[in-house]
Amino acid sequence: MHRLVTFLAGTAIGGGVIYALNRPAGQPAPSPVSVPAAHQPVKRSLDSEDRTTNDFLKYGYPGPVSDFMVRSRYAASFNRALRNPNWVAEHLTSENLKGTADRASSEFAEDKDIPAPFRALLKDYYRSGYDRGHMCPAADAKKDSESMNETFLLTNISPQVGKGFNRNYWASLEAFVRNLTGSFDDVYCISGPLYLPQKEGDKWFVKYEVIGNPPNVAVPTHFFKVILAKRRNEDSFAIGAFALPNKEIDNATPLAEFNLPLEAVEKAAGLRFFDKIERNARVVSPLCSKINCSLDHDAWKKKRGK
Repeated sequence: MHRLVTFLAGTAIGGGVIYALNRPAGQPAPSPVSVPAAHQPVKRSLDSEDRTTNDFLKYGYPGPVSDFMVRSRYAASFNRALRNPNWVAEHLTSENLKGTADRASSEFAEDKDIPAPFRALLKDYYRSGYDRGHMCPAADAKKDSESMNETFLLTNISPQVGKGFNRNYWASLEAFVRNLTGSFDDVYCISGPLYLPQKEGDKWFVKYEVIGNPPNVAVPTHFFKVILAKRRNEDSFAIGAFALPNKEIDNATPLAEFNLPLEAVEKAAGLRFFDKIERNARVVSPLCSKINCSLDHDAWKKKRGK
């Protein structure tokens, strides 16, 4: 089993047991007891009003700010510190994948919706040795030229190893997701970067390259795709979670090598996926129990895939 699978699967943790204490029948409920101010529980989160009225933040709320955007074919969250998406979410159907827009007419562009000091820049990628890798693939946005162009904004892009990953294995995985629309009516896919620890000696370190001049854009160590698929005549869902290292991957490597428990990817990413769906065996099944999770590394090349 791939080392990544072993590490990430070990990060998934179960919930604790909650004991409910019932008072005896007929016993009156106790009167409320006031708690001295010094012992009042600390408020752990801030709503929008607290950010402007809290005395500690009298002169401003520092962040973090996660820029949220909705485009024609995807929604995304952007990380200003790393100059990478936090995640990019899509909804694919056999119908909305149709179109004639050609990626050859699109160019990569800086996203002017992001304040200038925090943008990823075109020059950051120049001679970096990395491809500008799509999270929402251009091939998912053939509807029209506007939709296609939006996939080339740098808020939808992360630095990816080119040969053997972005141009090969990752592209095959993107085609795999598109092909799911032949088996399911609705396919939801969330993609994004990961920055995972690696062991050196007896210690673990998070290390990643930063590109640009000055260095601005973090190079993720891994990437994830989390997939939710549904047939409209069924009440259940199929879910698959995959995490791949940002390096050349042999095409002979089965996709199953990178198939992880959803909770493991959530913990690694610090995200919660599809939390409106109840997670039990009646409602959710593993994607790879519903379909054959294997990649066709030649099929996507017939229709320029990204």
